Amino acid sequence: MLIEVELDGKKFQELHVDGGAIAQLFLYPPSIELRSVGVARERHAYIIRNARLHPNYAVSERRTISIAGRAIDTMLATSGQNDILRVYFTSKRDGVDYNLAYIGRDFEVPPKEGEFDQRYMRALFDYGYRQAKFGQPWHKSPPWLQ
Repeated sequence: MLIEVELDGKKFQELHVDGGAIAQLFLYPPSIELRSVGVARERHAYIIRNARLHPNYAVSERRTISIAGRAIDTMLATSGQNDILRVYFTSKRDGVDYNLAYIGRDFEVPPKEGEFDQRYMRALFDYGYRQAKFGQPWHKSPPWLQ
């Protein structure tokens, strides 16, 4: 995203990337072991992942830009999966009650191209609403470990 800024009367343009390129999810630094902090209390983590956790099949054109785009999509999806696992194992190590919600395989509405597809966003909202209304239990572990 190109952002125009001004500093000391001079105008600049900065390019920024979504923070999800570095980490899509964090709870607390894994180097902090909560059990060793010395405060005994019940802890719960509620993680809502606004993404699918399972791979999306897609065909790439045999063009460099298409292949590179698909590679980046795959890399970001895998990074999100790794974040879910890191938080899970850290919470288990520290005795934190782990609770996860995510977009399941049963959500089948495909997004259109573009940033804000209202039809898709409404369907996604309805999906989450139904999950909560009908008592979908929180997942106690990532789907790959069940």
